[in-house]
Amino acid sequence: MTAPKTAMVLAAGLGTRMRPLTNDRPKALVEVGGRALIDHVLDRLVAVGVETAVVNVHWFADRLEQHLSKRGDIRIIISNEREALLETGGGLKKAKPLLGDDPVFVANIDSVWIDRGDALGDLVRLWNPQTMDAALLLARREGSIGFEGHGDFSRDEAGQLAFRGDRPSVPFAYMGVHITRPTYADNGPDGAFSLSPLWRASAQNGRLFGTVMDGDWMHVGDPQARNEAVAKVPEAKLAAQD
Repeated sequence: MTAPKTAMVLAAGLGTRMRPLTNDRPKALVEVGGRALIDHVLDRLVAVGVETAVVNVHWFADRLEQHLSKRGDIRIIISNEREALLETGGGLKKAKPLLGDDPVFVANIDSVWIDRGDALGDLVRLWNPQTMDAALLLARREGSIGFEGHGDFSRDEAGQLAFRGDRPSVPFAYMGVHITRPTYADNGPDGAFSLSPLWRASAQNGRLFGTVMDGDWMHVGDPQARNEAVAKVPEAKLAAQD
């Protein structure tokens, strides 16, 4: 498979857990190593061949749009959620007319990682639209920065995913990037909704898959996690420029 040329970047959240750093800016513009979180993600997407990013905006939307207008290496299209936040599923559903017909990356803005392999390339190679509804990029739960849960998924040898359910823990956490069709959220309700119920239905039907990144994942969800990520900044910045 060739890499998607378009990405949906989910940047509309309030960043409540990141306060006070988000008192005067969107979470997407919180910096790690002198670089905004959204630029860390866009750098990764550009490196794998993405040409267009559809970015949803809400909190301090004007400031985020102004920041994005300075990028010359990727086409930016704004999906306006100023009136109401739509969450992950609602955001994807609203943005569908802007995304085209081909598969897309969908990326959160709170992940920074040091890649010892080819994480997004592995995700592209895993993706098979004939057998999958979505292909998720995963990180090993142990050793990750900023993730304190008991894991999201287990994974079999073929890459098929199962949710943790009643198990006390599972090895892998979703690290904020996946590939899917732009139409995946079309059957969701009107207004705000999460992609999680759609993923659960896909998993039950054997159509949710994932690949595990070889590297260090930093989930930059609050000021403490951001400070821990800053400690890895020199290495992280080099990885983003490879």
